Amino acid sequence: MRVEIWSDIACPWCYVGKARFEQALAAFPHRDQVEVVHRSFELDPGRAKDDIQPVLTMLTKKYGMSEAQAQAGEDNLGAQAAAMGLDYRTRGRDHGSTFDMHRLLHFAKEQGRQEELLDALYKANFAEERSVYNDDERLVDLAVTAGLDEEATRTVLADPDAYADAVREDEREAARLGARGVPFFVLDRTYGVSGAQSAEVFTQALTQAWGERSPLTLLDDGGAEACGPDGCAVPQRG
Repeated sequence: MRVEIWSDIACPWCYVGKARFEQALAAFPHRDQVEVVHRSFELDPGRAKDDIQPVLTMLTKKYGMSEAQAQAGEDNLGAQAAAMGLDYRTRGRDHGSTFDMHRLLHFAKEQGRQEELLDALYKANFAEERSVYNDDERLVDLAVTAGLDEEATRTVLADPDAYADAVREDEREAARLGARGVPFFVLDRTYGVSGAQSAEVFTQALTQAWGERSPLTLLDDGGAEACGPDGCAVPQRG
């Protein structure tokens, strides 16, 4: 069975949702027969490479909320990430274009290192101090850490057309499948799961999709948090 996951490195719910899905997959009886493929989805397609702003500034502009409200949402997101064993910096992060990162992820897929690079990018963006935006040297360092060749990585970054078509095709495919935000999980082209669902929901979806072959059915997202073109859902304190 193949599970395709559309996500963006700038999406905090993708970061948390990946961990929740992996928790479910680890306990799935047929996990050794599940292929996971990561697909590209930009929350800000067309954003200029040098257009970088603090996350809190981005949140206040997209949602019209106060800085205090935006910070409270980040603090709550940090707590939910921590519940999954993930580090999350709730202050001082940047937001910008992820297009080059997606291009590198397609290159990494060819080299069999996609999962490693995605994890490195998520950790760098959400848990580490140095920004991943508009910094090719930072991306090269992360790619090398993920097992990719340094010079080959530099060659990809230097050519803005390298893997660009692959990124755009992933995004067109997401639209065809009805994805309105990320994370978006497609199981064997049979079921779609939208948002950072609980591990229990992912377990149910894996079980339902196993062995089935039918047109894509979008499961009720149940209000699960996700990121879309207008931004990311801000978690409310319980």
